[in-house]
Amino acid sequence: MITENNQRFPKMNRSLALLGMAKKAGKLAVGGDAASTAARRGEAVLIITASDASEGSVRRARTNAEVNRVEHKEVPFTMFELGSTAGRGSPGTIAFLDKGLAEGFKKRLAETGKESDA
Repeated sequence: MITENNQRFPKMNRSLALLGMAKKAGKLAVGGDAASTAARRGEAVLIITASDASEGSVRRARTNAEVNRVEHKEVPFTMFELGSTAGRGSPGTIAFLDKGLAEGFKKRLAETGKESDA
């Protein structure tokens, strides 16, 4: 698919592509429990929550991020989109375990202009 700026992938898909790369590299904790555990162990760098995650999931992710001093972002992707990319169900919460991949994801997300700090 070619976009109007002659780019091969739209910017939203580029964010998801980076998420997929992180999964292949083994640098994601997928799901609320896995993300919480990673945050407690000091392994999580960035916790993201899906746009359609439950209020409880978002609150839990935000609390884990605050307590463990990890950045948290609500992203414009659904649980289905995150799960399809991460290769596992429909997770409401995912934690990045690598700083470089997390920074790249945030950069690509910011390019869309749809990020939301929580």
